Amino acid sequence: MRIDHLSLTNFRNFARLELALPTGKPVLLHGANAQGKTSALEAIYYLATSNSPYTTSDRQLIHWRTESDPIPFARLSAELSNRDSQYQKLDITLMLDMSSGAPRFKKSVQLNGVDKRVTDIVGLLSVVLFLPQDLSLVEGSPSDRRRFMNTTLTQVEREYLLALNEYEKLLPQRNALLKRIADKRAAAVELEYWDEQLAASGAMIIAGRQRFLRELETKARDIHHALTGGGESLSLKYLPSIAPTADDDSKQQSFDLLGLDLDRQLSPAQIKPQFIEHLAARRREAIQRGMTVSGPHRDELRLMINGRDCGHYGSRGQARTTVMALRFAELDWMREQIGEHPLFLLDEVVAELDSSRRAFLLDRLDGEAQTLLTTAELNVFEPAFLRRAHVLEVREGQINAPATCESDA
Repeated sequence: MRIDHLSLTNFRNFARLELALPTGKPVLLHGANAQGKTSALEAIYYLATSNSPYTTSDRQLIHWRTESDPIPFARLSAELSNRDSQYQKLDITLMLDMSSGAPRFKKSVQLNGVDKRVTDIVGLLSVVLFLPQDLSLVEGSPSDRRRFMNTTLTQVEREYLLALNEYEKLLPQRNALLKRIADKRAAAVELEYWDEQLAASGAMIIAGRQRFLRELETKARDIHHALTGGGESLSLKYLPSIAPTADDDSKQQSFDLLGLDLDRQLSPAQIKPQFIEHLAARRREAIQRGMTVSGPHRDELRLMINGRDCGHYGSRGQARTTVMALRFAELDWMREQIGEHPLFLLDEVVAELDSSRRAFLLDRLDGEAQTLLTTAELNVFEPAFLRRAHVLEVREGQINAPATCESDA
């Protein structure tokens, strides 16, 4: 899986960009801040996921110079190849739509010139993005860790993507009904339909997360073991907010006690009735608060070092090591799921690492996965890496090979 050519029009810093990407070597984008390095990675991530890792507003993606244009727009295009085809052309256009009277931004997607829905193209490209702010996976809020699970799973499992989309549509509708019930404008019995629907999609999400984390933990633990020279042990603890249980030799065992279960996978069919029962048990509280108080939107993932919560007790160095182990494990897990290497994007990560972690990371960028890195300082890289990398200079929204470069020596 790879992008052979990237084309951007009015996207972030780029008024116009045409970029051919080489094969078999890491691509290193070098330049000062605010020149477009991060925007290039953001464009690739957006083509893969139809979302930005940096903003929730598509309006912010459109080049500021288009503000006075009759119809401001941005276009992202990629010529790509994957195991299904040696050539596919993906285009995403963002534009101001005035057809409804009120201005709103519209996203249109085409694959090989044919109109598609966003859900049709998710998974066409798969990416792993490694950022300095990934420390939030350890130190941040539960929503950061839920986003990590969702972003990875939606790229490789269409059923998970559809279930997540459905859940996110149903949740605000159920919450609105809860508020109407609290105001005596609806009856509590109306919740039965919404509970059934919410539990069906929510059970798919919980089952998908459990399987993903169980499989990810094995890979992350081995990588973390290598990073720490065998001195520390990493484990993952998944805590679904509804705490589903499974029968095992007539004994009820709960995620709430065990965390991530490495030996037993609950199916959506096992989880769904427990989800419905749990929603009913907390119905009074939900009505009083006007919101759904349990479900995948409240799930938590904790990262444990030697049995202790890294987010609460770990050092900054331990957090960085844990994140690196997670990202490399994610890369390997996605490769197994889709049958080919996803793209690996690293935005200003190397400068944040100490020499041992930096060496560990760069030694594993072997060209099998198409890899793009950004940096403001080339001197953080060893000359040996620069010689085997394809170094490009980013300046004022243009990307070119520098006049002189150690990698070409």
